[in-house]
Amino acid sequence: MSKLIAILIVTSCMLAGPVRTFAQAAPPPADQSGTYELVLRDGSRVFGTIVSEDEDQVVLRTQAGATVTAARSDVESLKAVSGEIVDGRFLPPDPNATRLFFGPTGRSLQRGQTYLGVYEFVMPFVQIGITDRLSVGGGTPLVFGFDEGNRPFWITPKLQLLNHARTQIAVGAFQVFNPHGDGGGVGYVVGTHGGSTASFTAGGGLAYGNQGGRSGVAMLGGERQVRRNLKLITENYLWKDGHGIASGGVRFFGDRLSADLAIGVPIGVSDLVGFPVLNFVYVF
Repeated sequence: MSKLIAILIVTSCMLAGPVRTFAQAAPPPADQSGTYELVLRDGSRVFGTIVSEDEDQVVLRTQAGATVTAARSDVESLKAVSGEIVDGRFLPPDPNATRLFFGPTGRSLQRGQTYLGVYEFVMPFVQIGITDRLSVGGGTPLVFGFDEGNRPFWITPKLQLLNHARTQIAVGAFQVFNPHGDGGGVGYVVGTHGGSTASFTAGGGLAYGNQGGRSGVAMLGGERQVRRNLKLITENYLWKDGHGIASGGVRFFGDRLSADLAIGVPIGVSDLVGFPVLNFVYVF
C-alpha cells in the first residue's frame, strides 16, 4: 500500500508539472565564484559573486566590496553571466569575439557554436566550432551571373594553438576555390592579448595565388568596449609593397547578433578615398 501511495504522489506531481518560485528553497549554484546578475521585482539589478544562498535570502558581494542581501520574495531572477565589471558597470561579452571586421582574432569558437555572417551584403559566411580549438567555415558570393558549376567559394579552417587567460594564438587560412583555376588565399598566424572589453590583435600571413605570386601581409587591430552594447574597433593591413588598408568604426551587439559599421581607407594610393564596411553576424 505504501508503494502504491508513493507512486500516486509521484504521478500527480508529474502531471501538475514543476512549479518553482523564488520563495521556495533553491539549491545553491554549482559554481558560486563567477559573476551573477540579481534582478529584483522593483527592476533593480545587482552584479556580484554569491556569498550565501538559502530558501530565505540571497547574499551577493559586489566588485566594490559591498554586501547586498535580498529576500527570496523580492527576487525576480538570479543567473550566472559572463562579462566584466568595469568602473561599477557590467559589460556583457561581444558574441562575435572571434573576428574584428573581417580578420580573425586569436579567440576560438566553442565546440558546437556556429555563427552566420553577411559581409558587405554580398559575402555570406558560416563558421562552425568542431572542437573548442578547431573551427571550419566557408561561403560563396551573393552575386548572380556565374554559370552553373563556375561559382567560386571559400573555406576558412582555423586552429587555436594557445588559450591563456589574456592571450590567445591561432593559425588558419582563407582559401578561395575558383573552377577556372585562378583562386588563391591567405595563410596566417594571429594573436590576441587582453580581456573581453579591451584587447589588441596582431597577425602576419602569406597571400598567394594559384597561378603563382606571393606577398607578405601584416595586420594590427584593436577593440574597446565603451558601453554595454557598443564597441570601438580598428583593423589595419599592410603588405610588402607599401600598400594596405586602414579601417575604424563601431560594433553594436546584443546577446547573439552583432552589426559592424565602419569606414575603410586604402593606404599608399594617390587619391584619398573611403569605402563603407557593413557586416552582420548571428551566433547560434
